[in-house]
Amino acid sequence: MRITTTAMETASGAPLHVKSIAAAPARRPDASGGRVTTFVILSSIMAASGGILFGYDIGISGGVTTMGSFQERFFPDVYTKMKNDTKVSNYCKFNSEILTTFTSSLYLAGLFASLFASRITVKYGRRTSMLVGGGLFLAGSAVGGAAMNVHMLILARILLGSGIGFTNQAIPLYLSEMSPPGYRGALTGCFDVCISFGILVANLVNYGTQKIHGGWGWRVSLSLAALPAMFLTVGVVFLPETPSSLIQRRGDRAEVRRLLQKIRGADDVDKELDELTAAVEEAAKAVAAESPFRKIFRRKYRPHLVMALALPFFQQVTGINAVNFYAPVMFRTIGQKESSSLMSAVITRVISLSCTIGASMLLVDRIGRRVLFITGGIVMIVSHVVLGFVLKAELHDHGSVSRGFAYLVLLMVCIFVGGYGWSWGPLAWLVTSEIFPLEIRSAGQSIQVAINLLSTFAVAQSVLALLCGMKAGIFFMFAGWVLMMTTFVFLLLPETKGVALDHMVDLWKEHWYWKRYVNPRVNREEEAAPGLAAN
Repeated sequence: MRITTTAMETASGAPLHVKSIAAAPARRPDASGGRVTTFVILSSIMAASGGILFGYDIGISGGVTTMGSFQERFFPDVYTKMKNDTKVSNYCKFNSEILTTFTSSLYLAGLFASLFASRITVKYGRRTSMLVGGGLFLAGSAVGGAAMNVHMLILARILLGSGIGFTNQAIPLYLSEMSPPGYRGALTGCFDVCISFGILVANLVNYGTQKIHGGWGWRVSLSLAALPAMFLTVGVVFLPETPSSLIQRRGDRAEVRRLLQKIRGADDVDKELDELTAAVEEAAKAVAAESPFRKIFRRKYRPHLVMALALPFFQQVTGINAVNFYAPVMFRTIGQKESSSLMSAVITRVISLSCTIGASMLLVDRIGRRVLFITGGIVMIVSHVVLGFVLKAELHDHGSVSRGFAYLVLLMVCIFVGGYGWSWGPLAWLVTSEIFPLEIRSAGQSIQVAINLLSTFAVAQSVLALLCGMKAGIFFMFAGWVLMMTTFVFLLLPETKGVALDHMVDLWKEHWYWKRYVNPRVNREEEAAPGLAAN
């Protein structure tokens, strides 16, 4: 197989002995022809709109928790510390277990729902999981808007989190399976674009509703989640199922041929249909012999399992959701007023959305995943270090920072979210949606969603306590994590740009490290002796 040495030198500047880390083997021609049609684009945008719900629920909680009327009604201890208690450290004013439970319960519910959603996605299709998710979002937004006590608030978050579990499990799979390989990065990246757009919309809504007289603006913020939920639920009814799911569940080649012709805009789709049928038959034999959730722990799937665990975990320990949840809180901490802190959060989201669109739509299928991962990591490390030094020097337990340093903090947060927006934001979702073979695809996606939500829960539950205990040092901690994950990508993640889904196994066979696990001889021995699977 061929190794593209020159391309790798240009992309990463790696010395000779590590060129094979991301080298791509020569592959069979793409059976889909690499075309993208208007039908595929519209279907992908409609499905990806589910990300707006995820983003809206991330962004809305950080905003409403800074509103005085919301604090006074549901979190009076936080309200008291903000208004009256001058003895409490700036870093600890928002440190409340009930407040963090309100934020983080969303992700714990999503974790359990995502594991259940895997079975629904396989048995009933990707569309069904998206429909269930949309219905749960509608219920959660209704309960949240009508909440009279903190228990109703947390119930609403559990319903919304369950919706996230279903949609986040199904949508990346749907986008990946519908997209031609040459455009998969751009079309799958629509999901993270929609997440960023949802957070931006939430921040704009919070900025507007906090000005409503009477102190009920937070009800509007929480209730408006129903609009994107209704858009997704109605829109999914008109979406086609993916060819992989159709042939896996129904086995009707004629129906799948018609769908492929519509997706590709061509009459001759027999080659792609034959490859898809062969992949489904092979996956069916594998699933019949062993559950996908057991199979993924076999030796030959070791790189897939590691990526399903590592990429979503690393995505969260960048510190991004500490910013997403608590950007308004952080800006209040450094002395900004309620309105100014919400506007600062809006500015950071505009930057993040712009960078996400640039990476997802323009660059990811041209220069590849690895370059964006690594450059984004470097930018985030620098941003965290500068933020840590500025806050350590200027923000003490009492008082606030000067206007000039407040602007510098805002600038560094913008640079950080920009770096995240063109790297780990869209790419962690993209890579984990494209690397799994069909026989473990739904299980692998469920594991990565569960780890993502578990990590998000851990960050949401702990970040305010860490901010209180570590103060500015929390940013140095995040910088250390980003350094570790950037090194991980450089050493262990092969380039997946332009590779057809059913050819992904070639990448692991040629990788300098993972080839020892995907070696056909070793795995034949394992199949003969299943007890070796844990080795």
